[in-house]
Amino acid sequence: MLILLPPSEGKTAPAQGSPVDLEALAHPALASARRRVGDTLAKVSDQRNGLDVLGVGPGLADDVARNRTLWVNPADAAARVYSGVLYDAADMGAWGDAELSRAAERVRIISALWGAVSPADPIPAYRLSMSTSLGRIGPLASYWRKHLAEELSHLADGRLVVDCRSSSYVAAWRPTGAEHVAVRVERELGGQRTVVSHMAKHTRGLLAGALATADAVPESAADLADAARAIDGVVDVTLGVREITLVVAG
Repeated sequence: MLILLPPSEGKTAPAQGSPVDLEALAHPALASARRRVGDTLAKVSDQRNGLDVLGVGPGLADDVARNRTLWVNPADAAARVYSGVLYDAADMGAWGDAELSRAAERVRIISALWGAVSPADPIPAYRLSMSTSLGRIGPLASYWRKHLAEELSHLADGRLVVDCRSSSYVAAWRPTGAEHVAVRVERELGGQRTVVSHMAKHTRGLLAGALATADAVPESAADLADAARAIDGVVDVTLGVREITLVVAG
């Protein structure tokens, strides 16, 4: 099984630690591509129009300023740096060595800066979205598509792929030749079913956390559905074509 996650917009900057070692991350073949994005990000973040290019407001100026010193900032496991709703629900910040070791085999976080990393990979905090068009690199989803295809297709070969990503990160790589199941979450309230972003992230996080740390992993979409039914708050599970829908109570 391979779980695909988006990064979180919210990140916790490590207080101490060595800087990132690009070749020590999962998929070291991506090191030069990561270096190019990081160098460009640092340059753009130092420009007068940096906030506009990165699509953020003045309230995130400190995050953008941190991009300027990306290569010397302290790094920590991605599981602790990413701190948004999905990651909080998965309780990744509390994972020990055993959980991180399992997750390193089962999980890839698709990132606008790193391409793909595991939760165990030490990274610094940064501010960059996959929807960004970054300097001469251009649209990041297009940039990473050509770099991720070989790396991730090889990794996914013969495995059930559980896709918890949002659309902009799906655009960077779409699995082919694998049993690929996208996770959809709906809220049921008053007999009506709707998609609620915060609740969807939370439920995907619960599922990802359970799958990443379990002793045994699903080998088919049907097994995945059984695992999803055990998630707190899930009241119904439906399998479709390359998609699984988890329904949670409103």
